[in-house]
Amino acid sequence: MGDPSEYELAAWDAIQRFQGRPLSQGMRWVGEKAADGAAAFGVGTADFLEKHPKAELVVSRGKELVGKGVRVVESGFHRAADALPDWSGAAFTSVRKTVGRVSRAGLSPNRIVARHKKHDHPVASLADLRRLDLEQIDEVRGHGASWYYPALAALSGAGAGLVISGGEFVVTASAGVGVAPSGGAIVGAFAGDAAIVLGLSSRVVGQVALDYGYEPEQPAEKLFVMSIVNAGSAMSSAAKTAAMADISRLTQALVRGKTWAVLNESVVAKVSHQAAKAFGFRLTQKGLGKAIPAFGIVVGGTLNWTTLESIVDAADIAYRRRFLLEKYPQLATRESSDRFSDIRPDAPDDADQPFSVLEELADAGGPDFR
Repeated sequence: MGDPSEYELAAWDAIQRFQGRPLSQGMRWVGEKAADGAAAFGVGTADFLEKHPKAELVVSRGKELVGKGVRVVESGFHRAADALPDWSGAAFTSVRKTVGRVSRAGLSPNRIVARHKKHDHPVASLADLRRLDLEQIDEVRGHGASWYYPALAALSGAGAGLVISGGEFVVTASAGVGVAPSGGAIVGAFAGDAAIVLGLSSRVVGQVALDYGYEPEQPAEKLFVMSIVNAGSAMSSAAKTAAMADISRLTQALVRGKTWAVLNESVVAKVSHQAAKAFGFRLTQKGLGKAIPAFGIVVGGTLNWTTLESIVDAADIAYRRRFLLEKYPQLATRESSDRFSDIRPDAPDDADQPFSVLEELADAGGPDFR
């Protein structure tokens, strides 16, 4: 058992202090609050028009549009809620699998090894990366994932918001000319967006896994990836706590080399299916703000950006911690109990239902690490 370098000790201390990015903490609830904000804006606009005589000519028109806009917001929410996808249905499963296959394309262990060889690091296989100093890992891995994947997710969310709220925006702006989106369009937009965000999430966590020397296509590693996505997308203290407990227990099991003889692709597939359903429901529940005319585009983009941003951070923290604990088990004695507590203190616990990958694993016939 060696001792960590000064660089690695500094990295470990940074892991203990990390509390999430301010942008994610401040904006991840924007979808939930957007409807109230839009309605308040409408009422405020009408009041302003009444108090300014020079605007007298547009008062009646302004009131009409404000009233229509608020009614459309309400109807949009009801229509979106009524048309939510069946996350256990064949349609979402098919889209998710297709997106999943595409999202894994290009994740190559050989490419990571080759990049380290260019830096003259003593590696011959992916597993050799885990013997390097963390500074050498950071020298090779890039940081583009911290903005590239959130940006792609934001584009998907904005597109979904446009499909879902676009018709209502036309109705509001034209005082009745236009057709609101159908239930089928709303279902397709929600399901497609959730599948894309889940695919991007799995890919970016897989990329981070490779950066630290872990093969994301291994059955046990797939569970770790799911746990990270679950933690990064959690939106309540209870959900975050359950997800972080999964990551901690899986890390201990993997670091100690526990046997995974009963773990096969069939068991992993069952857990993956349940995790995808939970993710789809979670993302959609907080994305109902996409139904707000015009605001829906911003809400969809912002929600997806902060979701991917949180997942990228969760992946980096989880793999960085595991990388260091595997080399230096003694660091566990210096660990903080409230790391990565990036949930806002005013977030209600019933805002999100806890989901445990390890519970699903045990129920599916896999090893029980609870």
